[in-house]
Amino acid sequence: MTDPRPEGGRPIEDYALLSDRHTAALVGTDGSIDWLCRPRFDSPAVLGRLLDPDAGHWSLTPAAPYRTERAYVGETFVLRTVFTTGTGTAVLTDALALGPATDRGRIRLASRAPIATLRTIECTAGELDVDFAFRPRPEYGLVNPIFTRIPGGVLATGGPARFVLTSPVRLDFGDDGATARLSLREGTKLHFCVQTADLAQDPLPAWTPEAVEAALDETLIGWQDWHDAHPDWDGPLAPLVKRSVLVLEALRYQPTGAIVAAPTTSLPEAVGAGRNWDYRYSWVRDASFTVQALAEAGCHGEAVEFFEFMTRAAAHYQPEQPLQIMFGIGGEHDLSERELGHLAGWRGSRPVRVGNAAWLQPQLDVYGELLDAAWHLRGHLQGLDEPARQFLSGMADAAADQWEQPDQGIWESRGAPRHYLYSKLMCWTALDRAVMFADRLDVAADRVGTWAAERDRVREAIETRGWNPRIGAFCAAFGDDDLDASVLAMPASGFLPGTDERLKSTVDVIDAKLRDARGLLRRYETGTDGLDGTEGSFVMCTFWLAQALALTGRPDRAEAAFALAADCANDLGLLSEEVDTATGAMLGNFPQAFSHIGLINAAIAIRDARRSRPGRLPSVP
Repeated sequence: MTDPRPEGGRPIEDYALLSDRHTAALVGTDGSIDWLCRPRFDSPAVLGRLLDPDAGHWSLTPAAPYRTERAYVGETFVLRTVFTTGTGTAVLTDALALGPATDRGRIRLASRAPIATLRTIECTAGELDVDFAFRPRPEYGLVNPIFTRIPGGVLATGGPARFVLTSPVRLDFGDDGATARLSLREGTKLHFCVQTADLAQDPLPAWTPEAVEAALDETLIGWQDWHDAHPDWDGPLAPLVKRSVLVLEALRYQPTGAIVAAPTTSLPEAVGAGRNWDYRYSWVRDASFTVQALAEAGCHGEAVEFFEFMTRAAAHYQPEQPLQIMFGIGGEHDLSERELGHLAGWRGSRPVRVGNAAWLQPQLDVYGELLDAAWHLRGHLQGLDEPARQFLSGMADAAADQWEQPDQGIWESRGAPRHYLYSKLMCWTALDRAVMFADRLDVAADRVGTWAAERDRVREAIETRGWNPRIGAFCAAFGDDDLDASVLAMPASGFLPGTDERLKSTVDVIDAKLRDARGLLRRYETGTDGLDGTEGSFVMCTFWLAQALALTGRPDRAEAAFALAADCANDLGLLSEEVDTATGAMLGNFPQAFSHIGLINAAIAIRDARRSRPGRLPSVP
């Protein structure tokens, strides 16, 4: 089957992820790198065809009709794509270079990454022609660089960066960048590399083929060693869980340990609906879920580093103000949002946004997520210094002082503030964990008593104002009838035991009312979030359902829900944020850390539920 480029952009599921833990690239099944930001995940894109056909790409694509197969090499982010035409076969190998190992298998992976993109193509049978095009467009497509020839390749200069392209063949220059038609015969292998440097640096020399091959080997060894240094997952769900753990590491910014929610911006929640957001930042909301997932997967050092990033980034906190809900991956606070009007958007979905105005929103759930993360890591935090104790104690004080206020909720509604149940639940969690953690926080008994008293008040409010007997469920917000999938976090919080009939009823009602035609869960009924249009079904919420069913003693139903969500992954095991209800196509930023976190935590809950029933194991989706 041929692989033409669809008008308006490739399907999201066609993309593979490359990472050097500083940034990420997306490679299509046609051999085109259509997204790359340099030097950081949140830097302006230098290859941005994902969002506009003229915003830059680097492609090696057969000139004749072809079939594509692809896979990662072992437990790595080195991608091999096999192109088969009527006359021959070629293997394209892609990676972002990790650089030499400094502490293999540990959290220093890629600490000396050379900021280089590696590509090799080898004809393994017959012969075929491949079209090569390197067309960088820095500043999200605004800059059209000038190309000059250098020994061993070409130099592209324009805007804030220089690109040194190592090429073993002579390239032509024109409006389409540096191009060539490569005629390959069996046994031919060509090595390419693009190094990125800023204008303050002298142009870098081109690499030899041997240097490119060595960098690929280092990258393979680095990823595989990191994987092998951590405990292996046991059971038939292992391939899904292992790839999800690797995705979290790929999205973890090496210098700080921050995890980006996704490496992309403005892939829409529904085509043309305007729900297009920048996810290249690190959310406090994700802290508890992420720490649970990483710790259970044996990545304790990585979990601690992520937690420490969050506490350092938020260290300025003033108790009279809501805690900021998200930060830049270097700890930045100002994430002001703007629109890039010159970009068409993926399949015409405008506006394309950079920055995220949600950084200004009050969301009371963040206190519980930070304190719950600390509680989960209590055995791995090697002593809390005084600033850390003050910070975590301040989180508990804030939950006690602010829990009665309305907020924007976990889904960052741009409508009127409400008394969201999930926010109240997380305030209860903050106070509950602080009380249990009090000896480590070294606080006075009367302060702990205040936390305990407020915790009991929050519980009473949730049980009396959050429970809706007419609906038979804890609903989205106090006094309302609408449902919200975030309430499925209640079983994991420990607020009620899994045997509680109200809890079981809530899970069942959400299961029945928020499912789409494909059996996937929507976050909530649109129309209450202050935004126009609709959205797809949310992959994380379906994993939440699976986890909640397992924790309330229904592992068979949990497995079925897990299988539906896991089936949303593409052929490489990567998950997006949402799925189009009508077509099953991926929507939203990709790959989505939250979806992979949900997969890990749901798999853990199902495994644990099955272990309590001898002779039963989770089935492979």
